[in-house]
Amino acid sequence: QLLPVESGGGVVPSGGSLRLSCAASGFSLDRYAIGWFRQAPGKEREAVVCKNYGSGHTYYADSVDGRFIISRDVSKTTIYLQMNDVKPDDTAVYSCAIGSRDTVVIPWDCGEGNFRSWGPGTQVTVSS
Repeated sequence: QLLPVESGGGVVPSGGSLRLSCAASGFSLDRYAIGWFRQAPGKEREAVVCKNYGSGHTYYADSVDGRFIISRDVSKTTIYLQMNDVKPDDTAVYSCAIGSRDTVVIPWDCGEGNFRSWGPGTQVTVSS
């Protein structure tokens, strides 16, 4: 069963860096579309980064463009979210989600309804 698991969250000072990981045991995640989402207290969940590994297209939310980078490891079983120059507004629970690379068209389909498998999330807290 394709169930992603996130790791790497924690407390990081403003301006610092953090790398989140998303892994699904036994699956090559580059065969799918991957979304990183976040939900801050009292706010709706929002897409941070979406990448379709079939088309190669990537979407970054304006709020993180130039600071966050999505990548994968050589084995293709782990997807990373490198978070640089973090800000207090980046504080949230971050979740990775897996969707079909045949139906998720970047950037239009980066809504959470287009991703079917979700991890439990990892908390990121940016201290000011």
